[in-house]
Amino acid sequence: MDSVTQLVLGASIQGAMLGRWQGRKALVYGAALATLPDMDVLIDYGDAVADMTYHRGFSHSLFVLAALAALLTWLIRKRWPDAGYSGRRLFLTLALVLCTHPLLDSFTTYGTQLFWPLTTPPVAISSIFIIDPLYTLPLLLATLVALVIGLGRSGRRWEYAALALSSLYLGSTLVGKTMAEHRLQAALEAQNLQPDSVFSTPTPFNTLLWRVMAVDGDIYYEGLTGWLDHEPMSLTALPRQSEAAAKALANSPQNERLRWFTGDRLRYDLIDGQWVATDLRLGMSGYHPFRFALATAGEDGQTRLIEYTEQWPARRPDASVLRLLMARALDAATPLSLAELAQPLGEPGPHQRQ
Repeated sequence: MDSVTQLVLGASIQGAMLGRWQGRKALVYGAALATLPDMDVLIDYGDAVADMTYHRGFSHSLFVLAALAALLTWLIRKRWPDAGYSGRRLFLTLALVLCTHPLLDSFTTYGTQLFWPLTTPPVAISSIFIIDPLYTLPLLLATLVALVIGLGRSGRRWEYAALALSSLYLGSTLVGKTMAEHRLQAALEAQNLQPDSVFSTPTPFNTLLWRVMAVDGDIYYEGLTGWLDHEPMSLTALPRQSEAAAKALANSPQNERLRWFTGDRLRYDLIDGQWVATDLRLGMSGYHPFRFALATAGEDGQTRLIEYTEQWPARRPDASVLRLLMARALDAATPLSLAELAQPLGEPGPHQRQ
């Protein structure tokens, strides 16, 4: 999730758990500690693919963060042995502040390596967008109120209520995801399709409208479905070009890393002599933020891998696209062509256009 959300979540947890003794300082301590896992963005892992796929790695591991909470508990108790709260309460607070950060991240689409150093695939429940005001606002409001009135009994009640409301909303996103995947399965059965994998995620800034995807060999199918839809969902077939790319990128470690990280939900395009891989999970059709040129195709027919990959500039949706998505969420009859939205994926990036 975004940094503001993580900050107010950590502040609310520590305020609720230790505000009785630490006062307003609990909000500051919790906010600072909750942002710690994202400090790995300062590490240069080597190239753009490595930076993407190693982010949310060791610093988001539940094993690492639980050990860090234990170490901090020991240091704090050694420095302040006469604090009014117990060591057990302190450890539980620090562990919750640290570990809820990656746990919340795992509900987004990016992918969080909760069990590092185990080589299990990243966890991406993908039931909430990376910015969702309905989740963040209760926590933000409670934090602001606690800063004003303090963390006496009334202030802590605000924190308890905010944590409960946000948690209930997060749980409701799983209900939305179940709805979207049930409708996707019905659409696949209607077309007698048996895909290799399926995927669903909410569209930006809401959980009313969901984007669903089914990967089937060299093709992937996309569709939109929402809580207010009454008609069966239609699917749009789009090219993935995975078979041609598999030959061209057979020896590419970056491609193998991306396939592992994304669950092989990738699209490939040959653009201006370059094989470009697109992570289809994040963003929207035509507006996927993570795209990488992995190899060049020479006129002699030889493919040359690009050793140091760079991330292509993202094509961002303008206000008209976001308004169109919101209109579609409220009215299934709103005309919206996924094929037209996805068409620019096969075009040169902004840095390549003449």
